[in-house]
Amino acid sequence: MSKNIFPFTALVGQERMKRALVLNVIHPGIGGLLIWGEKGTAKSTAVRALANLLPEIPVVADCPFSCDPEEREELCEGCRERVVKGEALALRKRAVWIVELPLGATEERVLGSFDLEEAIQKGERHFEPGLLAAAHRGILYIDEVNLLSDHLMDILLDAAAMGVNYVEREGISFVHPARFILIGTMNPEEGELRPQLLDRFGLCVEVGGIDEPTMRAEVVRRRIAFETDPVAFHEQWKESQEKERERILAAKRLLPQVRLSEEMLQLIARTAIEARVDGLRPDIVMHKTACALAAYAGRTEVSEEDVLEAAELALRHRRKSTPEKPPPSPQRPPQRSEPPPSPAKGEGLQMEKKASGLEKEQRFEAGESFPVRQLFFRAVRSGAWIEKGRRTVGASPGKEGRYVRSSLPRGKIHSLALDATLRAAAPYQSRRRAGGRTAFQLRSWDLREKIREKKIGNLILFLVDASGSMGAWRRMVAVKGAILSLLKDAYQKRDRVGLLSFHGEGAELLLPPTGNFKKAEARLKELPTGGRTPLAHGLRLALQMFQRSGYQERPPFLVLVSDGRANVSLAHGDPMAEARSVACEIGRRGIPSLVLDAEAGFFRLGVAKELARAMSGVYLILEQLEGNQMAKIVRRMIRIARRKRL
Repeated sequence: MSKNIFPFTALVGQERMKRALVLNVIHPGIGGLLIWGEKGTAKSTAVRALANLLPEIPVVADCPFSCDPEEREELCEGCRERVVKGEALALRKRAVWIVELPLGATEERVLGSFDLEEAIQKGERHFEPGLLAAAHRGILYIDEVNLLSDHLMDILLDAAAMGVNYVEREGISFVHPARFILIGTMNPEEGELRPQLLDRFGLCVEVGGIDEPTMRAEVVRRRIAFETDPVAFHEQWKESQEKERERILAAKRLLPQVRLSEEMLQLIARTAIEARVDGLRPDIVMHKTACALAAYAGRTEVSEEDVLEAAELALRHRRKSTPEKPPPSPQRPPQRSEPPPSPAKGEGLQMEKKASGLEKEQRFEAGESFPVRQLFFRAVRSGAWIEKGRRTVGASPGKEGRYVRSSLPRGKIHSLALDATLRAAAPYQSRRRAGGRTAFQLRSWDLREKIREKKIGNLILFLVDASGSMGAWRRMVAVKGAILSLLKDAYQKRDRVGLLSFHGEGAELLLPPTGNFKKAEARLKELPTGGRTPLAHGLRLALQMFQRSGYQERPPFLVLVSDGRANVSLAHGDPMAEARSVACEIGRRGIPSLVLDAEAGFFRLGVAKELARAMSGVYLILEQLEGNQMAKIVRRMIRIARRKRL
């Protein structure tokens, strides 16, 4: 056992997390564990400590997949061929490995890859094992699993469920065993997993910080003692580690004898129904978890307490929350597709006067959200982006993404374009076969490399006009509804969003870029409205935010929601001229933008459209943002035409 890893039994608190980890070791069929909590709660420490706690396992010495010599039916293809030939398998023992999956890993790095040049030229299949092969019979650990691409997440969950890894490239296929315990950790502030992916994790625990002073002091005391003398600290906890190791091994041996009665099975079914979960996977996971709990306690009969504890672990991430009914609004805001109500004579001028910024701050509720128009963009630079998403098309640096064309390789080939390579070599085959050889002959200059594209997430900054003019005719209700709709769309497309506002005498950052939709929604609803319109300040702050990010991981995208009526100077000049100047700078830097014109009333200046033109951006009137708005108009015209015919 490694002396550089903190002992599992020395961890203070977090009993539910430790119990869930142990249960997955006792019964790997449970399906893995998702640990949900804030940073600094010993998530990673517990996972590494668990691997260090487990006893060594027997493996075939020279097998890249660490096959179990005692399980002949689960041997890899190479070990099986050796057994058929009568060869003896060399054995050795090794510790249980913990394989950490980096967020930037490519599909080939995870699944494994083929050497296609060897396959074409020599007719031999050479498979390079990936991370799934290394994780076989061990632990696959993903920190910040919510930031992993959905495609890779699907691959991992499928392999974990089937226990095998299928790899197929250019007509060449390979399969090898891949049984591992999948453990993921995530901080919900950085974004959430889709419900379909959450359901594939067997168990889920939520961990938090320790609030009790005595326990916090004990955590510090043990950590300092471990860092001061790791060997002595391990010696101090050696006996408890051995007891826990023996208890886990005894539970694994006892598990096949554990029985769950019909009464407990009915309790599992009723619990799942009351929790309003989808499908039957929760019931199956509760069954396996309850049996593992009984075995861990040294019993062969599952008790009601086992079922209830299993339900807490298996249903936490699957339970549906009952939506609360919104309170009735005392005054219904105007519909998005209808013009604002016409004011009485003289009232419009009075409201415009109020909108100049002299009234007090107000808080408006958010209007109803709706599906938004599809907005897709090309990346502003030709380089490859790190983060993945579902909106912008960009170049992919590795072996992931859609194959769009081929090119001559520059250095080592990472992804061979077999079709283009064969086309390049075909015209020269008659000359190359002059020696009587019939095999397809390739030369290095025939090789072509794949160029791929993938969808990537954007860094979206919402720049919201919160001045008094936005409160005229309750316009901010529709504005907040539109922004809320865009926020939902950004979350679904794996964008990171930041929220900026400007009113009064300047602009401020309300929310740094984040993937947490709920936090952005809360900040939006709290946004007050009132004061003057420092538009140039807001545009300059947005530009500074983009410059600070450096466009390294995600392409930028600006959403400006304003009526464009600037009246606060940036440097003692004309407020509108200053706003247009900063907008032109944003356009020169190639930052894609969307301007939502929220202007209302009789006195329409049309300055928001000028700003959109200066930024070379997309211009929409607020009501045009709704994705099915045109469809509604067409349907309404059809109904009117039918009535006229009747």
